Amino acid sequence: MDAMSLLLGRRSADAKKLAAPAPSAEELDRILRAGLTAPDHGAIRPWRFFVITGEARARLGDLFVEATAKREPDLPDKKLEDQRGKPLRAPMIIAVAARILADHPKVPAVEQREAAMAAAQNMLLASEALGYGAVFLTGPNTYDQRVKSAFGLEEKDALVGFLYIGTPNEPMKNKQRLEPWQVTRQWAGAGDMEPLAVLEQEQQ
Repeated sequence: MDAMSLLLGRRSADAKKLAAPAPSAEELDRILRAGLTAPDHGAIRPWRFFVITGEARARLGDLFVEATAKREPDLPDKKLEDQRGKPLRAPMIIAVAARILADHPKVPAVEQREAAMAAAQNMLLASEALGYGAVFLTGPNTYDQRVKSAFGLEEKDALVGFLYIGTPNEPMKNKQRLEPWQVTRQWAGAGDMEPLAVLEQEQQ
C-alpha cells in the first residue's frame, strides 16, 4: 500500500471485531519504530509505550474495574463489570504515554503530550499498513491516576490512550468523510478569509 492510499483510506476498526492474530514480534518492532518518528519539539522523546497481550489484558480489566469503582461507587454492577471486558476486545493493546518534563524552558507540557498523540497516530497507520485493524481509544480510565500509577507514571505525566490492534473478523466499513472545501479557507490576514479557488471548483 502506498503512503497516500493508506492516509486517504485510513479508518478505525471496531475494537469488538478484532481477533487474533496480533502483530508478530517483527511487525510490532516496526509499529513501535513508526511511533518513534513522530514530531517531537525539542527532541525531548517523551514517548512511553506499554504492550499488553495475553493474560495481562485481564489484569488491565481488573485495574479498570478497580479504578472505576473508586471514581463511581454507585455505578451498577453490570456497568462496572463491562469495564473488565474492555481490554479483552483485541489481542494486543499498546498503552501510549508521555513522560512530561514539567519545567522545560521551551516546550510546554501540552506539546509533549501532543508528541505522544502523534506517535499513537503513526502506530495506528503502521498497523493498518501491515494489514491489521486498529483503533485508538481513551475514556475516563485514561485519565485516572490509579491507572497511570500502574504504568509507573506520575501525576504530571500523561497517559494519552490505548491502541487496540488485531485482525478484523469481518470487512471494515468505509467511513463518510468531509470534503476539503468544507473546512479549508485561504487566509490572507486577520479576518480575511475566502475559499480556495481549487477547492471551490471541486464543490461545483
